[in-house]
Amino acid sequence: MSMAYLAQREQQQQLEWLDGGTLAILLDGKATDGQLMVGRFDVGEGEAPPFHMHTREDEVFMLIKGSALVWSGDQEMELSEGGIVYLPRNVPHAYRITSKRADLLMICTPAGIEGMFRHAGRDRATPRPDGFEIRPDRMAQAADMFGNVIVGPPR
Repeated sequence: MSMAYLAQREQQQQLEWLDGGTLAILLDGKATDGQLMVGRFDVGEGEAPPFHMHTREDEVFMLIKGSALVWSGDQEMELSEGGIVYLPRNVPHAYRITSKRADLLMICTPAGIEGMFRHAGRDRATPRPDGFEIRPDRMAQAADMFGNVIVGPPR
């Protein structure tokens, strides 16, 4: 049974993500009884994950600040500040940040994808190893472990 959960900013796990960006894990499966994951990205211009699809969860992105291009299947869309996009499971998708900085809220249901980010990323509460980067092989391994399929390179 789920119960109310509160985590102040200083209690939220901060992960180093692609291109030195940050993903804050706001809610994970442990906090929501596996129902959903909520994360918030603080990323810079050009940040772009590989073209991929989720086999286990649906995803929603809301762009709080900034601008981005989003691809879903063969469709390309511009996402502007305050815009939101629904990305259903089993449909390839990707995005690329087109503004200098972006603040992006991500909601996935059910939870579980946070394991991929934790596996491939780095907890900012730990010392940063020299030369740390999220290598394509590490990203592919994490994707495979958590039901994601990398379809192609970043767009």
